[in-house]
This record gives sequence, structure tokens and C-alpha cells, in this order.
Amino acid sequence: MTTSPNPDGDVILTINGGSSSIKFAQFEVGDSLRRTLHGSLENMGQPHARLRAEGMSAADSVRVDEIASRPEDAVAFLVDWISQQLDTTRLRAIGHRVVHGGHVYRKPVRVTRTVLDVLRQLAPCDPDHLPGEIRLIEALMRRFPGTAQVACFDTAFHHGMPRVAQLLPIPRRYETQGVRRYGFHGLSYEFLMDELTRLAGTDVAQGRVILAHLGSGASLAAVHRGRSLDTSMGFTPASGLVMGTRSGDLDPGLVGYLGRTENMSVQAFDAMVNHRSGLLGLSETSSDIRELLATE
Repeated sequence: MTTSPNPDGDVILTINGGSSSIKFAQFEVGDSLRRTLHGSLENMGQPHARLRAEGMSAADSVRVDEIASRPEDAVAFLVDWISQQLDTTRLRAIGHRVVHGGHVYRKPVRVTRTVLDVLRQLAPCDPDHLPGEIRLIEALMRRFPGTAQVACFDTAFHHGMPRVAQLLPIPRRYETQGVRRYGFHGLSYEFLMDELTRLAGTDVAQGRVILAHLGSGASLAAVHRGRSLDTSMGFTPASGLVMGTRSGDLDPGLVGYLGRTENMSVQAFDAMVNHRSGLLGLSETSSDIRELLATE
């Protein structure tokens, strides 16, 4: 695959590790960033995991199907494949989108063993994303031990929300344990604010703005003067709007009802609201809005 018109330029690698997919891109560093490779590893944990990638032209497209279904094996395959595409002497840094920074991280940080230990402590807040992200970071650290890795947190954009927007209406003692509203999709919102400034000007971007991140995961954010004031997601990414497979906000009494009537465990309830609800649960056919609209 041809990935760069300048074989001597430094490159950085960006990684967006999700619960069932990993998106990646390579950028050549110069006066501006030039994307020379991008792709995704999809359907991790399922029998039909696959790799899709594109280089500088359509002729550089790569498709690999039937990758090992275990997430750890899929990650190992991706790291091996990326290593084959890169001249490791040119790789200067790897940037990671990390979903949850808790109350600890409010800006990007260079990944160290201490940072990884903190992320492991935060993993119960987001068991669908953080363990896989940690696994991916560690795999890349082993493969590129001298390369700086930087974690950029989806919660950071909302870190300065007013206290009234952070508090959950439950006994206050839980706040000391870090149980509060964090908000997510922050990196997307930062990009949207930059684009709004570029297209509409600073005055508009610094006014009162409602932003929407709409995809398999979906949320809204209210922003004023570039600061997040409130957002639809709260303690976990399962809250807020109806999403592809996530329920969004529910009556909390449903937990007790399903426990009494179906003997549903906490683990089963968590799996249901994260992986079998939302558009998939409502339609019982697909979580993809494009497929659902096409059947009308």
C-alpha cells in the first residue's frame, strides 16, 4: 500500500478504539497534517471481524475478512498490520481517543504506567470501552516502546460544566466516589466548535449553541462561550438519547421490575441497555438508521 508521497516526513498515528470497532488514521506532519492512510477494524468479538483501509488513492484500498473474532486476537492482528504499513523510524507519536477520563483528566496526557493504572481504576465506570482501550494502548506500547502515546478524553470537554449539571439526584455520598454526570463525545464537540468558528465566525461560535453528535452513539450538548453547560449523556454513555443499541434514559424502576419478574441480574440488564436496546430493540431488526429508513 502506498501511504505517503513524502517518504522522509514524520508521521503520527491516531486511534479511536470503540467497544466493537477500532478506527485509525496516519497523518504526515508538515505545515499542516496530511492524511495518508485511514481505516477501521469492525465487528470485533463477532465471527465476521474485518479490516477496511484506504491509502492515498482508491487503488490502495485494502479489505481483509474473517479476522479472528476474539477482541484480543483482532487487536493483535491490527497492530501487526499497522506495523507493516509504517516505517517505524518516521513514527513520532500515537494519539488515542479515550472515552472516560473520570474526574481526574481534563486535558490530553502522555500515557505512562501511572496513567494506565488510573484508567484501570476508572474501568467500572465504562466497562464497554475502557478495558479494550487499555488493551490497545498496551499492545502499541509493546510494539512501539519508544514512541510517545497521548490519551485524549471524551469527557474532558464537559469537565467544567456547572455543578448543578454535574450532580445526580441521588444521596450525596456517592459523589465522593466519582458518581456524577460526566458527558461524552467531547472530542467530537471540540471539532464541531472549531468548524463552527471557521464557517460562521467567532461571534456565532461564542454564542449559545446546541450541538448534536448523531451516530450509533448519540448525544446533545448546550454550549455558551465555548463552554459546555449541559449534555444529554450523564454517568455512562448509555444515558440520554435513544441510540443504535443503547437505550438512552429509562425509568430507573425498570431495574427492579425486571429483577422481580424475570430474575434479571445487574449484568444482564447492563448488557440489554447497552447492546440490545435503542433502535435495535425498537425495530428488532437493525441498529442502523439507514437500513431502517430504507424499509419504510
